[in-house]
Amino acid sequence: MSEAAPRALPQDFFLAVFSPVVDGGVLVKALLILGLWFAGWGAARLAAAVLDAGLGGQLVAVTVAVWNPYVAERLLQGHWSLLVGYGCLPWVAASALRLREGGLPPLVFWIALAGLTPTGLLLALVVALVCSRTWRGVWVALAASVGAALPWLVATVVARSVLPVASAGVPAFAARAEPGLGTLGSLAGLGGIWNAAAVPVSRTTLFAVAGTAALLVVVAFGARKAWSVAAARPLLVLAAVAVVVPALLATGAGSAFLDWLIRTIPSTGVLRDGQKWVALAMPGYALAGAAAVATLRRWLPTAFAAAGCCVVMLAALPDLAWGVGDQLRSVRYPAGWYAVAAQINSDPKPVAVLPPDVIREFPWAGPTPVLDPLPRWVSADVLATGDLVIGGRTVPGEGARARRVQDLLLRGADVHQLATAGVGWVVVEGSAPPLSLPIAYRDKDIALYRVGGTTPAAARRALLITAHLAWLGMLIGALAAMAVQRWRGLNTPPRRVPPP
Repeated sequence: MSEAAPRALPQDFFLAVFSPVVDGGVLVKALLILGLWFAGWGAARLAAAVLDAGLGGQLVAVTVAVWNPYVAERLLQGHWSLLVGYGCLPWVAASALRLREGGLPPLVFWIALAGLTPTGLLLALVVALVCSRTWRGVWVALAASVGAALPWLVATVVARSVLPVASAGVPAFAARAEPGLGTLGSLAGLGGIWNAAAVPVSRTTLFAVAGTAALLVVVAFGARKAWSVAAARPLLVLAAVAVVVPALLATGAGSAFLDWLIRTIPSTGVLRDGQKWVALAMPGYALAGAAAVATLRRWLPTAFAAAGCCVVMLAALPDLAWGVGDQLRSVRYPAGWYAVAAQINSDPKPVAVLPPDVIREFPWAGPTPVLDPLPRWVSADVLATGDLVIGGRTVPGEGARARRVQDLLLRGADVHQLATAGVGWVVVEGSAPPLSLPIAYRDKDIALYRVGGTTPAAARRALLITAHLAWLGMLIGALAAMAVQRWRGLNTPPRRVPPP
């Protein structure tokens, strides 16, 4: 059991279960496409249900939800599971608002699906609570969220990764100001990610001002109209809060408070990346965008108003097309990686990796730094410190055991010392001088050394699997209940949400 915080649960479990049936790379791409499709489709359904928006308003809502800097930046960051959770948010809102009309199974399903990653689950929970009209809705949202959180809650306790961290590294992950906008303006435009390497080119120039203005003008045109509908108000307020709070946390005082919070209260490190919470603004922005069509009908035909809003927003972020300006490309792993993975999987003992950085630059992957793929490539436990170097500053991770092992490697420890530390294999990624260890495979891209340490017993493996199966059962069970509802004719077409 890894000692690091379980950030990738239950998504890794889901991929491990279904990868033998569908190639993991294909599965991730399919889930990413579904996440964005859900975002657009859900925004249209939400606009129809809350505002009784016609086709024009729904098309604008789709454009707001899918074509924005948040989506582009998280694509470049590689946060596919977060985008799945993002795509669930309008569905969570619509289900919570219609809970009294058969919305229980959909609400549970969308919360569970957003729970592929802890952040997605927390986003869904916030939206569900904001949109709940009764205490029953609140308790349903809380109960569904606890069930969906079981995989990482149980893993956190078992791995004992709930201890406060010594250094939170909050300033490195704070929202970043874009040219001419400042932090607040960048967040209002759904941009401002902390990683400057994960930003579309158009957002690195003063064109970002025009892009943000285009989005906010569309939202502003419809905000008053949307506010006149009671069911839309909670989401509009949430949108404002989702912009203002991360901006405040990016200030000196806000960073100091968040740093203290993370170092004091266990498991609050999930709050560190402040910009990702701007996703909570999307449902409210989508409603305001849809309402903009109704406002503009005073001066323009509906078709022209809808088309104008969509074109303005598309033009405001032109490089989201073609794989975010051709920055998203497939790469082929060298043959050596397959050979190394096969040997490790035949005897899955703990793996130590050099170089020690979590973020790698591979010649075959292009100039963009990527997260080391080895932990998700093999079935063995890959010892990783979780340390990140951002702007020349190291933000330490939780991997204390991995750090001890890497210190041994860097000091030139022999095979007996490494085996005593529980290391079974050592992988050196990229070209590097040979180590004084028994070689198992080596080429110009990767090397594998056999150490032979013992495999530690998995702590409470049955408990962890049970927690994951509970989440998966909730997901499948809710989906089955939705299918039964539809078969019985209870899942009616979207209609205006009745007043509270």
